[in-house]
Amino acid sequence: MVGLVGIQFIPTQPNQSDSVPETDFMLVYNVPKTIQKKLQVSCYDCHSNNTQYPWYNKVQPVAWLLEDHVKEGKAELNFNEWDSLSSRRKASKIKSIISQIENDEMPLASYTLIHRDAVFTDTEKQDIINFLTELKNKL
Repeated sequence: MVGLVGIQFIPTQPNQSDSVPETDFMLVYNVPKTIQKKLQVSCYDCHSNNTQYPWYNKVQPVAWLLEDHVKEGKAELNFNEWDSLSSRRKASKIKSIISQIENDEMPLASYTLIHRDAVFTDTEKQDIINFLTELKNKL
């Protein structure tokens, strides 16, 4: 019990930023508002520099798990740093995003379990895939 209380005082590094860089995916492309909103709700907590943390992020060891999840997500794809990628890398990332959405690999089931608004409807899924496919073809 003492250990559980003690670990509450070990801080984590929050993934929060006050600004959106010019390299952000949403600023680089003319993303339709509906798709923009859905990507922000479903993807940006783990794949950007600004995570909207739930209340339970203040409890250890949950905060460590969330911090690790976000670090892994950002290492794989950070929408805030999108325009710093080469055209070839962007096309590869878009192809991967499409594949993961089609195969219901993203957003993660562990994320959507609590964040029900992050689940894609069939229509949202198809709209995002169509938008990304068109974008990939332009690259």
